[in-house]
Amino acid sequence: MAQEVEFVAKVSKQKLGINERLRIDFVMNQDGDNFNPPDFSMFNVVGGPNQSVSNSWINGVRSYKKTYSYWLAPKKRGVFSISQATIFIDGNAYKTSPIRIEVTAAVEVPKDPNDPNYLASQNIHLVAEVSNTSPYLNEAITVVYKLYISHKIAVDNVNEIDTPRYNDFWSQSIDTKNQKVQSGTYNGEDYRYVVYKKAVLYPQKTGKLDIEPLSLDISLRVPTNRRDIFGSVLMSRANKTVSAGRKTINVKALPEAGKPLDFTGAVGDFSFDVSTSKTELDATESLQLKVGVKGNGNLKLFKLPKVSLPSSLEVYEPEHEEKVKTNLSGMQGSISDSYTVVPQYKGKYPIPSISFSYFDLKTESYKRLSSEEIVINVLNGPSSNSASNDTSISVGNNKQAVVLNSDQFAFIKTSTNFSEINQSYFFKTKLFWSLLLLPFLAIPLAIVIRRKKAVRAADVYGNRIRKADKLARKYLKGAKKSLGQKEAFYIALEKALHNYLKAKLHIETNDLSKDKITELLLERNVEAEVIKDFNSILESCELARYTPIDIVTMREDYEKAGKTIALIDKQAR
Repeated sequence: MAQEVEFVAKVSKQKLGINERLRIDFVMNQDGDNFNPPDFSMFNVVGGPNQSVSNSWINGVRSYKKTYSYWLAPKKRGVFSISQATIFIDGNAYKTSPIRIEVTAAVEVPKDPNDPNYLASQNIHLVAEVSNTSPYLNEAITVVYKLYISHKIAVDNVNEIDTPRYNDFWSQSIDTKNQKVQSGTYNGEDYRYVVYKKAVLYPQKTGKLDIEPLSLDISLRVPTNRRDIFGSVLMSRANKTVSAGRKTINVKALPEAGKPLDFTGAVGDFSFDVSTSKTELDATESLQLKVGVKGNGNLKLFKLPKVSLPSSLEVYEPEHEEKVKTNLSGMQGSISDSYTVVPQYKGKYPIPSISFSYFDLKTESYKRLSSEEIVINVLNGPSSNSASNDTSISVGNNKQAVVLNSDQFAFIKTSTNFSEINQSYFFKTKLFWSLLLLPFLAIPLAIVIRRKKAVRAADVYGNRIRKADKLARKYLKGAKKSLGQKEAFYIALEKALHNYLKAKLHIETNDLSKDKITELLLERNVEAEVIKDFNSILESCELARYTPIDIVTMREDYEKAGKTIALIDKQAR
């Protein structure tokens, strides 16, 4: 099928000051003849007409565009109409629609359409799209940053200069690698755009919370009204800083009406399950009691209900497990606490029903899920009434009895069996000759050990690795002691990293900026990926003061810090 003919007029703005300039483009998607521009009677033509042609093939589809461009200066204030332009394509006449232009009084800073910086500001935009500006506390929202780029300009490089911290939010960045350039519209005009950054946020406070802006520094090329000897448009280089702007989120508090007493902050859509690895066993054998929640919601941000068991069942501290993935819909997966339970006596022990409460976003109400009662049948073992025997000791009303063995003092000997000590001389005994020859036998062993030390001393690369590992353990010793205590751990970790850099790079604390650290480490031939890991750990130390962190993440940061310090010490020259 033949491509439908399009012939349109586009202006750089529809409202301008009398001291500004206006650019108008007449664009067609098929080649035409006898182009007839409109009457620019209310404007002075200060540039043009410039003609440009774009012809490309994408996936076997031909794309053609021909443009006539003019630069206009208004003659006076008022509201004017730029009339129709005409072109003949395949013998048929096509016309553009009239365009209304408003000319106002002079502006303080005239905006010249030929100015590269002005062109950049008009043709590149960074937009933050928030999925929900009025969420509940702990309800997931997404922030998607889209970079819109006009077809008129070309981008050379993008550098992130200010990253939002998301204070008062639990945040998780979503991978945006290998994002394809897509087509879209911005303010009614055709643009290309790419999804630059995505993040999932869970508000941790109610009221109005601000999302800090993302700022990018972009190197680009913009067209000028000049052409080379071949007729191609000359491009001018420019730098533009764009910002997504600050967003305000109004976080609603969860309703107080109907809130269960055991509610711990779960928000989303969940299922609840309590199970045991077995229900029949012998005394002193163990079973696993698992309390789990599965579904969509703030899985990492609430606590599971605790179990209450009979005193005759010995219960150990639970092992917490998380299998959670985070995408644009929020957290999805499951969390669980696994208890090890050891019965002490024969009998049947009921595990009472356990309840879990959460706030359902679909119905905007609280829901309670309860488990069924589970009976543990202990088949073989001592009877629980043994506590009444004379050979037992009671250790408390709610504690199990400790049964004493009747032969508990059998290890004490009540009779002796002494024997005479045989006296003999030490001289010329086997022990004497062994001790005499031992130094001579040790000489070959000493030679072997010395050679191994020499080989190890010559191994410069290996010694450097061992020294780096030892140094990492030295600096991170304080952080390791604070594992499990979020603020103390990250303060100690940040202090350890700073002390290491001060000792390694011979710099003071006031010089420990991100750019300075990167510059000094690059000078010492440290790989860029290692520097990036080091800076990311420092950022984690800062972010940890505002976001919930579990012990698994702390261990990962600790191990990553140790590896990074070791790599820096090994690579630095």
